Amino acid sequence: MNLPISLTLLRIFFVPLVVVLLLTKGETMDLWAVGVFLLAAVTDLLDGYLARKRAQITTLGILLDPIADKLLTSAAFISLVQIQLIPAWMVVIIVGREFAVSGLRSIAAAEGWVLEPSELGKTKMVSQVVAITFIILERRYPFVHPLDEVLLWMVVLFAVASAVQYFWKFWKHLDERVKHRASRRSLVTPADEKAPEEKDVATH
Repeated sequence: MNLPISLTLLRIFFVPLVVVLLLTKGETMDLWAVGVFLLAAVTDLLDGYLARKRAQITTLGILLDPIADKLLTSAAFISLVQIQLIPAWMVVIIVGREFAVSGLRSIAAAEGWVLEPSELGKTKMVSQVVAITFIILERRYPFVHPLDEVLLWMVVLFAVASAVQYFWKFWKHLDERVKHRASRRSLVTPADEKAPEEKDVATH
């Protein structure tokens, strides 16, 4: 197991800790939650950077990294719904998008190719981290509430836009595979198809 994958697994380990800190009442629990959440988010930057720098980009890392991101952000958003800081319908859209894209990745992996993260998807992740941080701090600093709403709407828009992009890439890849198979079949001439039969007759 290389260092980038270890950092990705560490991010997954942080998920239950973030949830506990968010749901636990206390004078400084929100600050602890923000600190642990941001630390987990930093591992997302480090694992990708180290994987590229050390030439340790693996299929496992490509598949595991977005799963860790989705677990972290989805757990945080659901916890924020529980403490009534954000509306549930927005989180349904955000988390639903994560399930949909994860499903596409699974189908792509079963077909033997990897649906790699897009730039729009990465931007979505950054917007989620910023939005979650400010929303957690809202109870301590009420003046950030208007900014919270703007950030949350940006997250929803990026989530929908990136989902559309992933579905487009997925269907485009499938369409190219269908065309490739069709072109290969068209190269097989009727004479080629009859050749085995003629050989059989000659043998008899």
